[in-house]
Amino acid sequence: MVKTVIEPLRKTPENIEFVETKGFGHPDTLCDNICEKAAQAISKYYLKNFKRVLHFNIDKGIIIAGQTQPEFQAGKIIEPIKIIIAGRATTQIGNIKLPISEIIKEAVKKYLKPFELIYELSIEIREGATNLKEVEKHQIANDTSFGVAHYPLTHLENLTLKISRHINSDRFRRKYKAVGLDTKVMGLREGVKTSFTISIAFVAEYLKNLRYYKQLKQHIKDELEKEFNTKIYLNTLDGNSLNSCYITVTGFSCENGDDGQVGRGNRYNHLITPGQPMSLEATAGKNIFHPGKTYQIMAHIIARDLVKQCKLERVNVKILSQIGSPLTKPQIVSIQVQGKLNLPKIEKVVNKNFVNIAKFQKDIIFS
Repeated sequence: MVKTVIEPLRKTPENIEFVETKGFGHPDTLCDNICEKAAQAISKYYLKNFKRVLHFNIDKGIIIAGQTQPEFQAGKIIEPIKIIIAGRATTQIGNIKLPISEIIKEAVKKYLKPFELIYELSIEIREGATNLKEVEKHQIANDTSFGVAHYPLTHLENLTLKISRHINSDRFRRKYKAVGLDTKVMGLREGVKTSFTISIAFVAEYLKNLRYYKQLKQHIKDELEKEFNTKIYLNTLDGNSLNSCYITVTGFSCENGDDGQVGRGNRYNHLITPGQPMSLEATAGKNIFHPGKTYQIMAHIIARDLVKQCKLERVNVKILSQIGSPLTKPQIVSIQVQGKLNLPKIEKVVNKNFVNIAKFQKDIIFS
């Protein structure tokens, strides 16, 4: 049985709430995704060749912005972006060297290919510590860490996601060819009133002049306000010249000034929620034996399952590991709930997830 502490969640709605989500072209999201794709590729290689996932963590990634010169209906790349991926991995078994760097390069190349970004990739992978390399043999936590989640999403959180998905949809981008892949949505709720500050990187190739850009921006703003019945602020830093507006060559801010880093982007639920319990660790690039990854995802799933299966209104879940202990036996699981308490049923849902942790970990690798 997992040690579980269950208590009522007595939380009154706050008058002020803000929520953020970064689109998949944002440099922080790019960093997260390329490190996660590389981690999945390494895990699959280990499983195929050694029947288990060996020690690695490649969750230290950074994008260094390049330099471009946008012009209306044109533009050029002066200096490409630089991507650095660093971490630890099992790179040698006996006298056999494992192609970890090559696996990472191929995973990054495959993920970034549709974006048509010009980049330079640097990989700095060193052998892991001996004691940590023993962790995976015994299915134990390779760090003392925690995973935190809440469910369901608030109205503002849901609306933030809906707006982000709308402006990042293929349909929206077909309609507005000048809209780039780099977006960010910040939602604010004051009482029942909501507003959103949105950043969209526009692509210079599809912009005739400054007047056309401003007209297009206004048209998009009006459409979003009508579609979502809320106040929209779009690219509020814009000035009155090409160079003072959010106009890019590629549709990515990292082309010319906005760096990216693993862990500064969205949590597992695709949001950054400072008003809610939230994990601090990035899931991206970590081994499935790192509780900062596995427990964060598991906390979300447990919270969701408890709401749906136990008919609860709201649930917060916090899971704490201890390095060297089995992942199936966390130090503690904290459950806070709104709704009628059914302790045996809640404990049953929690324990079921930990019993099935091996399948859960494999699902992470092959997702």
